[in-house]
Amino acid sequence: MFALLAQAALICGASCVVWKFIRHNLVRSTLDNLPGPPSPSLLYGERRLACCGCNGWDFHRGLGEKYGPAVLLHGKFGRKLLYIFDPKAMHTIAVKEQYIYDEAHWFLRIMKATLGPGLLATTGDEHRRQRKLLNPAFNINHMRDMIPIFYDVTHKLRLAIERSITDGPAEIDMVNWMGRTTLEVMGQAGLGYSFDPLVEDSTDSYGTALKMFSPALYVFAGYLQFFTYIEAIVPASLRRTVAEWLLHGNFQKLRQMVDTMHDRSVQVFREKRAALERGDEGLKQQLGEGKDIMSILLRANLTANVEDRLPEDQLIGQMSTLTIAAMDTTSNALSMILYLLAKHPSAQARLRQEIVDAQAGGKESRLGYDDLVSLPYLDAVCRETLRLYAPAPFRFRETREDVVLPLSAPIRGRDGKMITEIPLPKDTTILVGVMSSNTSKALWGDDAYEWKPERWLSPLPEAVTEAKIPGVYSHLMTFWGGGRACIGFKFSQLEMKVLLSTLISTFNFELTEKPIHWNLAGVVYSTVGADPRPALPMKVSLVKRTG
Repeated sequence: MFALLAQAALICGASCVVWKFIRHNLVRSTLDNLPGPPSPSLLYGERRLACCGCNGWDFHRGLGEKYGPAVLLHGKFGRKLLYIFDPKAMHTIAVKEQYIYDEAHWFLRIMKATLGPGLLATTGDEHRRQRKLLNPAFNINHMRDMIPIFYDVTHKLRLAIERSITDGPAEIDMVNWMGRTTLEVMGQAGLGYSFDPLVEDSTDSYGTALKMFSPALYVFAGYLQFFTYIEAIVPASLRRTVAEWLLHGNFQKLRQMVDTMHDRSVQVFREKRAALERGDEGLKQQLGEGKDIMSILLRANLTANVEDRLPEDQLIGQMSTLTIAAMDTTSNALSMILYLLAKHPSAQARLRQEIVDAQAGGKESRLGYDDLVSLPYLDAVCRETLRLYAPAPFRFRETREDVVLPLSAPIRGRDGKMITEIPLPKDTTILVGVMSSNTSKALWGDDAYEWKPERWLSPLPEAVTEAKIPGVYSHLMTFWGGGRACIGFKFSQLEMKVLLSTLISTFNFELTEKPIHWNLAGVVYSTVGADPRPALPMKVSLVKRTG
């Protein structure tokens, strides 16, 4: 009986795969009339160019310049993709009809399988309930309470770097330090948990698994879109057994990381729940005394209406989800800022002077929340870097039903006729060009590809303000928009400013002679030469103070 059921499941799954392949690869649709480059490969299409490597920057920029804001691309085996960065279309996708243009099924399923049913793995009512309970933990008042934690962790980083340069300037891998620091910030402020003392290499298995998760998953980047097909073919009851038997070294490493993250998340969750049950006395014994995001979430869940409460697996699922989301993007954005400041010494000097002037007479050089967020050049440096080099430069979406996508302005189709809207069949894959939107010359001017923080110190171009970009941050799509916008973007901004104000006022950063490459991926990262490992070696020295 079991064999027959398994055979039926395999046949149904395989039939589904074949039908989807025919529908999206062989049947002609309105997408075929959109402008776009010829596919360089039937096997890979342009997706490989669009999603990875140091050459992806030019590819994305070229799409907008050559073909406009709506482009036909091809994925694996000729699958048709819509590449879009038209403002009205992005508003429809991210805000107006966000659950019709939803996260890709493969992304949701992979996030649930690896991180649990947290914010990245849920949609619809489940996702709305989770955000509703989490929102208070990310409001401005709570951010003010977070500042002491941010400074405490950052000053440990400062001491660690100072020890490394006691004998003079030294080469330091800043990607490593930014990753460790943002993980520890999120550990303390997000979970009330310490991953890393920032003194020596971390030996915390939970922290190590979190740091290595994204690189381990990225190894399978070319296969992730087929995950839903695998689920359709392999019965749920057999997946764990198959995973354990699979003779693939990289897959087994990933599986072990996932198991570690889950087991430790459960452990931390139970400790927090027990502390809450003991009341104020229990919270005082916790790191952060119950002010961390997870403690706030657990308290909110206890007092919420029954229909709004989250089950235990969704609470646990937030832990690794929020930590990884906050760590990777923020650490690489900080690394990019340090790289650009080293590349532009005059900008670094100007920023340092602004910070030092603001710190004059301050306690331990700690700027308060209001002083920190009001520094104009520091804010401009952050905004300009996040504009030009969005840490997550594109987003995938899939249509959940047949739908018509409107455009801000008509585009010319391959047949010469003007197109004002694009009919899209169900399950169409959409690649939203976050980077292309942020660097559109039609909006930002001819210098759109240049890093110029001072552009934020004057009124923005009228084209930018009138475009009505649906992002939650500075007319940019960097943190997305609508109900799936980055819930922690204010947390990230504050963390970046605390770290930069401390580091730039203390250290001078210079580039070495080693070739640095910034690689386009789900999260942008830097490498050195042909070495695929993330790295950013920089010459670091103490700032010479006068007077």
